[in-house]
Amino acid sequence: MILKHKVLKEYRMEYFIQQLINGLTLGGIYALIALGYTMVYGVIQLINFAHGEFFAAGGYVGVIILGYLAGKGIMETHPWLCLAGSFALTMAYCAFLAVGVEKVAYMPLRKQSRLAALLSALGMSIFLSNGLMLTQGVFDKPYPGELFDGGFEFGMVSVSYLQIMIVSMTIVLLVVLNILVFKTKMGMAMRATAQDKTMSALVAIGSNRIISVTFAIGAGLAAAAGIMVGLYYGSVRYDMGFIPGIKAFAAAVLGGIGNITGAMIGGLIIGMVEIFGAGYISGQYKDVFAFIILIAVLYFKPTGIMGENIDDTRV
Repeated sequence: MILKHKVLKEYRMEYFIQQLINGLTLGGIYALIALGYTMVYGVIQLINFAHGEFFAAGGYVGVIILGYLAGKGIMETHPWLCLAGSFALTMAYCAFLAVGVEKVAYMPLRKQSRLAALLSALGMSIFLSNGLMLTQGVFDKPYPGELFDGGFEFGMVSVSYLQIMIVSMTIVLLVVLNILVFKTKMGMAMRATAQDKTMSALVAIGSNRIISVTFAIGAGLAAAAGIMVGLYYGSVRYDMGFIPGIKAFAAAVLGGIGNITGAMIGGLIIGMVEIFGAGYISGQYKDVFAFIILIAVLYFKPTGIMGENIDDTRV
């Protein structure tokens, strides 16, 4: 009986550790997507609901690049180099796409009401999603991820090379973003624009350029998350940006919309709650947990974990 109890205790501990690893992996992905929401909102007070489509576009560009390299046989000899190149090209593509969307859909409405910009964001989300459907089809596209299989096993705990890559890449991107925002002149200009556009313009900070850079950085991070999801789950789909986008929005609200550190923490919390909820309660309701958290945060602490109460009297 004592031996049975000890084995059961070890099983529960190993199961908990496995779910913790899975939660960190998924939470890091949500954090990358949430950063785009929170950065754009911090600068121009816009909830960019088309942000999930940058995530989906990143997944598709990644599968196209990796599929081409796999067909040429390059991935067999240089898999990690191909992966790094696909990340760079995909992030660059989605960054340019986001800048184009900002110039076409948001910039002309910058002096209009926030409702007009919000409706434009919803319309752009539908436009981009349907564009993916028409150009890439309605069926799932598989990722050539078999070269990244394998990993380590410690009893019942399994850590794949892919999970290590995703967590490592997420940490690198988050560190680089923090350095960019808090340690560079560009980051200082972004923070100044977010705080007061009029005063930043008086010290020769071009708000249009800063806003474009903000969109580009956010979309690049979302694109990296799109490749990670494609590799992790093995395929991508044209409408894959909707649910993760809403969960990332919930993460941004949870951490404090407009707060970069809060978005990171919120993404990790949402990922953890989803994984542990699916593991200990039911996998059928894994998409519900994020929305329960969103409702609870909006009810009990609308400013989020790291948000501040600001008296905003602007119309």
